Amino acid sequence: MRVETTEVSRVLRDWLTHQRWFAGKSRESTVQARLLATLADQPHLVQIWLADVSYAQGVEHYQVPLVLRTEAAEQLSHAFVGSVPDADGGRPIELYDALHDKEVTGLWLRAMAQQSTVDGVSFVRVVEPEEIPVSEWSLALSAEQSNTSLVFGDVAIMKVFRRLEAGLNPDIEIHAALGELGGRHVAKLMGYVTAELDSETWSLAMLQEFMTTASDGWQLATSSVRDLMAEADLHAEEAGGDFAAEANRLGISTAEVHADLAAAFGITELDQAELADRAAAMNARLIAALSEVPELAEVADGLRQAYAEFAELPGKVLAQRVHGDLHLGQVLRTAYRWVILDFEGEPAKAISDRQAPDSPIRDVAGMLRSFDYAARHQLIDMGSTPQSEFRAAEWAERNRAAFCAGYAQAGGQDPQEAAVLLRAFEADKAVYESVYEARNRPNWLPIPLASLHRLAGKA
Repeated sequence: MRVETTEVSRVLRDWLTHQRWFAGKSRESTVQARLLATLADQPHLVQIWLADVSYAQGVEHYQVPLVLRTEAAEQLSHAFVGSVPDADGGRPIELYDALHDKEVTGLWLRAMAQQSTVDGVSFVRVVEPEEIPVSEWSLALSAEQSNTSLVFGDVAIMKVFRRLEAGLNPDIEIHAALGELGGRHVAKLMGYVTAELDSETWSLAMLQEFMTTASDGWQLATSSVRDLMAEADLHAEEAGGDFAAEANRLGISTAEVHADLAAAFGITELDQAELADRAAAMNARLIAALSEVPELAEVADGLRQAYAEFAELPGKVLAQRVHGDLHLGQVLRTAYRWVILDFEGEPAKAISDRQAPDSPIRDVAGMLRSFDYAARHQLIDMGSTPQSEFRAAEWAERNRAAFCAGYAQAGGQDPQEAAVLLRAFEADKAVYESVYEARNRPNWLPIPLASLHRLAGKA
């Protein structure tokens, strides 16, 4: 059984456009597939393919593990990629996304336990071999994300990176570094997969412990908002589901993670020229957003003023490695602590950009934006009234303040004393959110727009 590269390219061209993690849905492109590695040939042929997607502006690379079968597999109909001829003249070959095939996903864990290298793909084990759950079945998570995650039993979760580029993925790099430091607020790294490609090392996947009994930060926060909205006349601090104590602990945990990142990777400073460059980038993103979200026009002048104040900050600004995409969906509450996940940063950015030092206040701003989202998202469905708007704003302000207080308590810079930084970073994030909502969830657009009115001094 053998397939031609041209045939795989043909079926991937259409299949990719339907995948949530594919970033080129609206752009003209060509697709060229290339075989990276063959992991097994029995009972089914399992291969890792790379799809090189070329646009007028450049090339993106996507990882597509495939299982090749000579007969249709009904249980994998949701993961069907396409049918191609057998280059050796046999019956047509059915291609499926291998990450959804429980019969073959154990190959990744067994190779990791054995620290195998296959066709230039290296499976690296960080823990003892008996800690790799090689006998567990996998479950592919269905949540929207830029990668594909598989849970093995209640022991481990493997994140398979879909969009690839040369270099060590920051998620692997940071988990490894903080694990060596004994960081309390990250999951244990168990192993990872890399490939030697084009004379460089590329990250393909990582395996870490799975927090089976942990609660999702977003769900906890939005449950608190629902409890508040269900009460007719209570303030946020009086409602039974008050979240402020957890927001405070989360602030402490974030500051402690920032301290660990500083210890692992060092501290630097942003000078006046670097601040001016970053402010110029913020302005450029605002200009681009105005063409897609006309509602931004009424706050644009206020936002430009926020960016100008950022650029003109006297002295230098502390910078270090940061999370890069921190929000309530990236944190889990265990019985003993908050755990912060996904140090990959924004996947659309180059790895070099995600590894660059930045102000820790950017992460704080991301979490504060998330509190605003948690407070207001229920109003999208239930409808907005002056009372519900007031209560949402009260909940957000209470939890934003609690988070900042916890952050300062743990030794981090008090975010409220870095008002210029915080305002600019929040505004930049909310502009990005406005574009995202306009493209994907127009009915959610009022959430970032309301925040932008406040940040622009219009509220």
